[in-house]
Amino acid sequence: MPGNLLKNPNGDEDLEHWELTENGGDQWRTEDMPGDCGHAFNDESVTKYFCTSFEPCLKRQIIDLLAEGYDPENLDIAQPAVTVEDWYCSRTDCGCIYKLTVSLLDENNEVITEFNSDEVTLDPDCDDCSWTKVSHTFTDYGPGLRFISFEHGGQDTKYWQGWFGVRVTGSSVTIDF
Repeated sequence: MPGNLLKNPNGDEDLEHWELTENGGDQWRTEDMPGDCGHAFNDESVTKYFCTSFEPCLKRQIIDLLAEGYDPENLDIAQPAVTVEDWYCSRTDCGCIYKLTVSLLDENNEVITEFNSDEVTLDPDCDDCSWTKVSHTFTDYGPGLRFISFEHGGQDTKYWQGWFGVRVTGSSVTIDF
């Protein structure tokens, strides 16, 4: 089974595999690490990130676990731990807003359980705006898991034209059998 079930987690393939659920302002784009007014990332193999604009930008992937080769009976009985990770940062010259929502879904795309990061607002004048990891592990969620929805994004806080909003990279969804 693959490690990370998310495709194109760092923007190496531009916006491929991501559904742009909100694409406001000057829209989503990818940039090379560390970027203008940026921060070095702790993993040198990650060379790009996604960046947001001055209106909400959200992007989503839905992972089909049966298509990925998982057995429905095993999923129902074992209820394996599902761990999600994401990394976000702001520029040093502009604040931003970040949010992450991950949902475990049944065969009808109904939510079994959900993780919402609190909406984070970063202000470079008073906050550490370097790359920050958010993670969550789902356990004991009951039978029925068939899909995982991973959606994240945000915007800047100053409504500046361009790409001054939150930056995201290193996203992952892993299943631990």
